[in-house]
Formats: sequence, structure tokens, C-alpha cells
Amino acid sequence: MKQGLSANQIKGIAIAAMTVDHLAWTFFPGYDTRWFVLLAHVIGRLTAPIMWFFIAEGYHHTRSVKKYAGRLFLLAFVSHFAYNFCFGIPFVPQSWFNQTSVAWSLAWGLVLLWIFDRESIRDWQKYLSLFFVCLITFPSDWSCIAAMAILFMGSNRGNFKSQMRWMMVWTVVYAAVYFFFLDKVYAIVQLFTCLTIPILKLYNGQRGQWRSMGKLFYAYYPAHLVLCGVWRIFLLGVDL
Repeated sequence: MKQGLSANQIKGIAIAAMTVDHLAWTFFPGYDTRWFVLLAHVIGRLTAPIMWFFIAEGYHHTRSVKKYAGRLFLLAFVSHFAYNFCFGIPFVPQSWFNQTSVAWSLAWGLVLLWIFDRESIRDWQKYLSLFFVCLITFPSDWSCIAAMAILFMGSNRGNFKSQMRWMMVWTVVYAAVYFFFLDKVYAIVQLFTCLTIPILKLYNGQRGQWRSMGKLFYAYYPAHLVLCGVWRIFLLGVDL
């Protein structure tokens, strides 16, 4: 095996970071500024860019984009209920921000890669599709930023510096939303996605020996959200 980290190992880091982040949101809801809570959320910033990067990799390696997209949309459907239960969000959207899980944006990011890779689709149709995807993914975790990051990182596959540059560009956009509309401290927290760069730099281009990491993530993501939701109710009650 080549030196560095396999896709499985990096995805394992993402799963661990995601769990730490969601546990912090569960036990310390709101924009808590105690150092250990902020540290947990800083660790959690590793997860999203790793997801974006490997959606782009998955698009390149998959034998069937249609089946790959189908799995992601199924994950998005199941995870909508798990995510909203976890954080006490109504299942029917009540606003235009943070109303469903990031899986919704991940699935549409894959669709954008496919659309922009098709020479048969005219430019105006591609940009109309881009606007549509941004609109329908805006209410998800990481908003339309996740879909845009996947598109730009996937379009620059083979140029790691460019991929990471675009990852940080879209992170800054997301941080700006936090800064002006949500919380200034947590805007800074978003910028710690930069910690993902040295990890992804170690990617050796290999999946790893275990072939079921994808299945593990599809099961683990909604399952851990449900468990966090149960703990939330036990600790804080149904209403936050």
C-alpha cells in the first residue's frame, strides 16, 4: 500500500470529527463559547470538506452516477428525519435556513458535477441548474455552500491547490453568513476547515482494503443523529 492515508482512513477521521461536533451541539446547544465546546466544533470542521472531497472522488470513480446519486438522495431522505429529530427541528420546514441535513446538499452537489460535465448541456442550462440547486439546497446544513464546494472541487480534480483554494473560498462565504446573521465567534470557527488541508494532502489515492466504509457511513450518519436526539430529549426535554 502507498504511503499516506487511504480514503477509508480519512473518512474514519470525518466520522469521528462529526460525532464530536454533534455531541457538542447536543449537550451544549446554542452558540456556547466555553473553550472545550468551541474545540469540539473546531474538530467538527474537518468533516464537511472531507465529504465534499470524496463526493468529487466518488463521481470520478463510480461505475454508475445514477446509482450513486440514488444512494445519496435516499440518505438525504432518511437523514432529514434523523437530523431534525436530533436538533428539535420540525420535519416540515419552517424557515429557509438549517432545516435539513447536509446529505441533501451532497446529493445535489453530485448532480451539479454531472450536469457541468456534459457537453450536450448548454451553458445557460447549466447555470440555470446551478441557480435551481442553490435555491433548493439553501435550507440544508452548510446550505448551498456544500453543493457549490463539491462542484468547484470536483471541476478542479487533479489540482490539489486549486481544490483547497475553492474549499476555503466557499468556507469564507459560509463564515460571512455566520458573521453577519448568526454569531461572530462561530463565524471564525467555520474557518477551521483549513485543518482538513494537511489531512487531504496525505490522501494516497487508494480506497483501502475494507470495502464497506460507504455502507457504514450511510448507516452511521442517521443512526448517530437519532441517538443524539434521544440524549437531547433525555437531558433537555422535547422543547429547546
